[in-house]
Formats: sequence, structure tokens, C-alpha cells
Amino acid sequence: MNWKKAVSVMLIGVMTMTLGACGGTSDAGSGNADAGSSAGSGADAGAAGTETAASGEKLVVWTLADDLVDFGDRYQEQTGVEVETVVIAPEDYPTKVQTALLGGEKEPDIIVGEPQMLEDFYDAGFFANLDDFGAKDYEGQIVDYVWEVGQDSEGIQRAISYQITPAGIYYRRDIAKDVFGTDDPDEIGKLFADYGTILKTAQTLKDKGYRIFSSDAEMQYFSGDSAWVVDGTLNVSQSRYDYMDLCIALYQDDLTAYANQWSTPWYQAMAGTVPILTEEVQSYADDSVDVWADEAAFAEATAGMETTEVFAFGLPSWGVLTMRDHVGDTSGLWGVCAGPAYGFGGGTYIGISSYSERQEQAWDFVKFCTLNEDTANWWIEYSEGDTVSLISALEAHKDDANEVYGGEKLYAFWMDQAKGIDYSKVTRYDKAIGDAWGNAISAVKTGQSTKEEAIATFYDTVESTYAGEITVNRE
Repeated sequence: MNWKKAVSVMLIGVMTMTLGACGGTSDAGSGNADAGSSAGSGADAGAAGTETAASGEKLVVWTLADDLVDFGDRYQEQTGVEVETVVIAPEDYPTKVQTALLGGEKEPDIIVGEPQMLEDFYDAGFFANLDDFGAKDYEGQIVDYVWEVGQDSEGIQRAISYQITPAGIYYRRDIAKDVFGTDDPDEIGKLFADYGTILKTAQTLKDKGYRIFSSDAEMQYFSGDSAWVVDGTLNVSQSRYDYMDLCIALYQDDLTAYANQWSTPWYQAMAGTVPILTEEVQSYADDSVDVWADEAAFAEATAGMETTEVFAFGLPSWGVLTMRDHVGDTSGLWGVCAGPAYGFGGGTYIGISSYSERQEQAWDFVKFCTLNEDTANWWIEYSEGDTVSLISALEAHKDDANEVYGGEKLYAFWMDQAKGIDYSKVTRYDKAIGDAWGNAISAVKTGQSTKEEAIATFYDTVESTYAGEITVNRE
């Protein structure tokens, strides 16, 4: 084990993003009614699992999101192998995994990770070599970028995800027709072609009484069209500055509803009318309105405020599930189009703990979750719209029409967007550096700092955080 790299895993704890919106579906429908059916390529799993179950063994799964509870239940039903799934809060997960595995614990058998933490996990030796179990035999069956995310720096397969998470623009079709005369995804995509065009689109919508976004951070999933670190040197591309200027203009020119992402008004905007909050409310300088309160309390606090309807949200493919649960009466009035760049966000990558004593059974579980077409088809139905990574299942569902989105064939759309994702632009530093850049943007847009001052502070932060590891050339 590379102990120097293992120490760096501690840093991930402060860089972990919540997965609450990434498709946790413990209470999703009744899509597991056919749980007793045979599992296609998972039939071998059933045979092996029955033998293992007879010996009294089980699999222990540690995860950040509820999805694997459902996968574990289905695997247990089909194979007879007991699966104990432990869901750990994202902010605690890296530390718990590190403590257990550096301590040589034999459980868990299955561990997971999000893309931003995987590189350190791989270097620390936490994930077993899946190629030892024949993973290479399945190359080409999973969407390319997802397969690549699951490989370490030497190209060894360490993890596989059951989902793809390309980003898109979710927009109101009725507003599109009212303001732009069309709701066609290709035509609406042109309104988000680049940051300058987005600002023009925003002003046009405002002139008609709408707001383009709830928050000014809706384009964050499209802002990573270049690597933050190249050959050990900080890389602040022009696209990063353009994104900063976009966020500042959206905020200062009153082009959004001033709702913080994931807050009560942000969700409410999916269903229709929402109050236009003030800059003071969004920045918490005015605490008369609690944007995290329940809907009734929020409605009472914002009674009498000017209202609007929001045109669009920028979210990865798992946003289909988020929107599904919050669109209310606007169900059927939504569409999805491409954004200004290819992007993605999140994704749960499943692997085997290097210390597990049940690695053969654990590999069977990984295959069941990620490489089994019957499982993928079940998950599409059970989750009510999550986008799987198994190409054969995506192909089988490419003509599925999603009624929440006006009958749009979303699986075909997400497959096309996934082809444009360049994972080489992703580094282990992205979350920390991205947060520092976000702080700089916030300081400028709220008038706390000039642009020059905020950028200088950003350079200081990166330089002090990664002294001796990243070269910072100030412009």
C-alpha cells in the first residue's frame, strides 16, 4: 500500500458532496415485484450465491446512498446470499472507510466512491483488482467514460458504476413556447450554447416576466470544460473566467429568483410560481425568511413578495428523479436539452475491499449490480427513470418516452451526451479547487471583493493548500 497516498484520503472527507439527489429510491414504487425471476447473466451469481449462503456467509456493503440497499435486497432475493447494507453519511464516509481498511478490517466486502474520491482510494490500495476476476472480459459493455472512471492510473479496473450522470438543461416547454415560439430541444439548446448567449436568453425571459434560473449556480455542471491541474500546474482557463462572469451577471443583473440550490424555493420553482427573493435573503443578511423552512413556513414568510416562474435547471441525469418528485402540476411540461459544454456530476462506483475474505462473492455482487441486463432493466423501472451505464440496457430503452418530459426519449439523449464526456479533465483536486473558485465568485458578485482581489485570494488558497504539490503561476 502507498501509505503517503493513504494519508491524502483524509482530505476527501471535507471534499465529499452529498448524494441525496443522486437517485436514492428505497421507497420507489413496486418495481421489484418480479424479484424472483431469473437474472440473465446473473444466473451464475444465483448458483454461486446459493452455495455461499448455505455456509452461513453474507456480504457487507458500505455505501453513501440508498440505492445499494435496493440492489442488496434484490440480490439477496435472487441468490439467497444475505446482504447487509450500511448507508453512511457522505461527510463521514471517507473517514470510516479509511479507519476500517487501514486498520485491516475484513469487512466491509463492498465499498463505493464518487469520482472525486476514487483516485485517492485507488492509490491507497482500498479497492481490489477487478481484472483478477475477469473484468476485462466485460470491456465495451459499459459506457466508456464510466468504465474509465473505474480504472486506476495504471489502467487496472477497480470499480464500476451502474449509472451514467451526464448533465443537461431541464426547461419548461410551455414557457419556451410563450417566449421563444418553440419547445424543440435542439432549438432550445441553442439558447444555452455559450455563456454570452445564456445571458441574452436570461434577459429575454426577464423582459417577459420570467427568470431563467432559480439560482445563479445552475451552470456549475458545465463549467469544468478544462482540467484544473495540468502536469502539476494550476490551470485557470478562459472558460473558468467566463463562468465567473456569467454567475456575477446573473446575480447582479437580477436575472434569477435568488434561490439557493437545494433550498425550499429552489424546489418550489419546479412546480410553478415562486417568490423572487432579495439579495439579502440569499446571502443570509436578512434572516426574516428561512429558505430551508418547510413549505408552509416559507410561504408565510414570503407572502406579498413579487413572484415569477423559472424556466430552467441545470442538473445531471439523476435530476430526472429530483424533478419527478417536485414538478407537481407542471409534470409533462418539461423538456431536456444540451448545455454549453459536456459535463457530469456524481455517480456511485462499486468495488471490492482489498481486505475482504469474500472477494469471489463480492465480485458476483458487483457484476449483478452493473453488468446484468435484467438488473439494469429492473433498476430503470424501479427507480422510475435513473440512467444505467450498461449499453445493452440503454439501447433497449432508447425509444422509451418519458411523459414528465413531454414524451422525450431521454435515454437516447443521455447516451449521446455521455459520448462527449472527457474524463481526462477530472482530477483529484477538483472539489477543493472548485470550492475555492466558487468562493471567489461569491465574493465578487456580492461586492465583498473586486474581481482582482478575489482571484488573488483564490491563488493564495490553492498555493497554501497544495504547497509543494501544485505549481501556481499567477497571471
